Formats: sequence, structure tokens, C-alpha cells
Amino acid sequence: MADSYLQQLPLIAILRGVTPQEVVPIGLALYEAGLRLIEIPLNSPQPLQSIGLLAAELGDRALIGAGTVLSAAQVEEVAQAGGRLIVSPNCNPDVIRATRRAGLFSSPGVATPSEGFAALEAGAQVLKLFPAEQFNPSIIKAWRAVFSRDIALLPVGGITPAGMAAYVEAGASGFGLGSALYKPGMSAADVGYNAAVFVSAWRATQP
Repeated sequence: MADSYLQQLPLIAILRGVTPQEVVPIGLALYEAGLRLIEIPLNSPQPLQSIGLLAAELGDRALIGAGTVLSAAQVEEVAQAGGRLIVSPNCNPDVIRATRRAGLFSSPGVATPSEGFAALEAGAQVLKLFPAEQFNPSIIKAWRAVFSRDIALLPVGGITPAGMAAYVEAGASGFGLGSALYKPGMSAADVGYNAAVFVSAWRATQP
């Protein structure tokens, strides 16, 4: 079922720094713009509360979860809060396996093909190419020579609407969207506007 969210729109919104007081209107603005995957990093204020609030609001309509997940214990905490998406900045097989055992969707960060294959062997469903600043399109193209098209490669870090087309042409499957989409203090309307720009840019890359 998780794959269906990616098929609808393979963009993960990263709400680093969001608070429980603002997460629902911001999440709804993202949903209205078309985004179906929302990540609340665990180094945000009261992240588990925000995950629970947004998961309760959107239910099965979107895949809500946590980023910066570094341990199997944190995976369990996210699951108990109602999160279903686990995103990490690194490739930790223990975290990946714990994610899959809990029935959650696994998106670990990888920086080399060796890490990518190790993540897949542990059960990863999406490979987060992080930080994207070190993955220019020619490197993505080289990865695609060894990773089949059914493996989702999502660059994360410094992604802008203008930069998406070159990555997609090289073989990127989608993106994680950070500070160009949301920064602490932004209104829901501003985030919704940014999301619409990203969605339009993504759709322009599609045949």
C-alpha cells in the first residue's frame, strides 16, 4: 500500500522544526497541493506529538512518519505514535529491519552503491540519496546502471524546483523536499504555495 503513495506523487515533504501547534494546518496545505508523504524529523519540537496529530487528521489519505530515525527504539516510538514512514540520514540495517518488522515503510539514507545494496538487503523500500549536494545528475545516472528502475532513488538535500528536471532525466524517481519547501515560522499558506510550485515542477518532468 505504501508504494501507492509514491506512485501518486513521489515527493516527501520534510517538516524539520515544525511544532504540534502548527503541524495540522501545514500538513493539510501539503495534502491539498498533492503531497502524500510527510516526514517530521525527530529533532523537531515534540515530534511524536506532531506525528500523532497529523496521522489522526489525514488517516490513510497520506503516509505520515518520522525522519532522522537513528535507532530501533525510535522506530517503535514512531509506530506507537501512529507514524508509518521511517526515514533516516544513514544506512543502519538494524533500523531498517525494525521498520519492516513493525510493518512500516523504510527509507534509509545512503551515500554509496554499497550502502544502497546493503539497505535493500535489509529490507529498504526506497533509497534516500543523501546529501543530494554530492549527487550530481551524472552520479545518479551511474547509479541507475546498477540499480533497476523498480528501485526508487530519491535525492534529498538542497532540492529546488528548478533543479528537478536534470535529476529526473538522469534517473531519479522522486525527491525529499526540505528547506525550500518548509522552514520554521512559515505559514500554512506559504508552505502550500511552495508545495504547489514543486508539484508543478515535478509534473513538468513527466512524459
